[in-house]
Amino acid sequence: MIISIASGKGGTGKTTVATNLAVSLGGGVQLLDCDVEEPNAHLFIHPVFEKTEIVSTGVPEVDETKCNLCGKCGEICQFKAIVVIGKTVLPFQELCHSCGGCMEVCPEHAIREGERVLGEIEVGHRNGLEFIHGRLRVGEAMAPPLIRKVRSLARPDKVTIIDAPPGTSCPVIASMKGADFVLLVTEPTPFGLHDLKLAVGAVRMLGIPCGLVINRSDMGDDRLREYAGSEGIPVLMEIPFDRKIAESYSRGELLVDVMPEWRERFLELYQRITDLVKLAGESVFSSRKQ
Repeated sequence: MIISIASGKGGTGKTTVATNLAVSLGGGVQLLDCDVEEPNAHLFIHPVFEKTEIVSTGVPEVDETKCNLCGKCGEICQFKAIVVIGKTVLPFQELCHSCGGCMEVCPEHAIREGERVLGEIEVGHRNGLEFIHGRLRVGEAMAPPLIRKVRSLARPDKVTIIDAPPGTSCPVIASMKGADFVLLVTEPTPFGLHDLKLAVGAVRMLGIPCGLVINRSDMGDDRLREYAGSEGIPVLMEIPFDRKIAESYSRGELLVDVMPEWRERFLELYQRITDLVKLAGESVFSSRKQ
């Protein structure tokens, strides 16, 4: 099963939930930190890294001795990553989405595939927990290809927990797409509610069942719970605004290590998710039979 842990905004506690859930489940679990622009799950997991892999993507390189300046490459590119200006062909590699269209339409075969480094992937472990994260190269804007590469290392024989980036943009979609369940972490504040609505919209477009974890749950008001009730979104866990929890986080310590009673709560959270995934599967099967 693949569980993607996301939110509409940053700072709600996605990494807290992802790391503590993964450690509570013990062996047979993968934790993928797909927040490749600023991964931080390793600060709590403290994995032993065994492997590092550089990840690149294809970009156009033009042989101007062959190019006849026909401009077909620029016409097909929807992202304006290659243009013909006067007697020069200019590839803008930072804009390239690596579709290969420019190479396909070039009548002179003047465009070949080069490489642009996106970042790196590190693979490690902690007490039977497999840990993988990506680090986007500084200045690189294309996070989704690196996220997809991290996700390609997911193993079907393990429970996979994905720590997704904040927001609702392309990197988040790349982290949620194909998951069995999306766990949305939110907070009972006006910003939390506003951005949760955006995240719920994205999850529903993907057709993935979801549930909520409310962090700092004894702050704010009841509008968040009222929204969840009106939308039929189950609240699966609440984490209070507790100084001891905040202190453990600031020291890079896991909640389940500092307060062992929370381990059982995270196991109960996983069981609830399992039940909801099973229920959603039965519902799809029933609708197909009809």
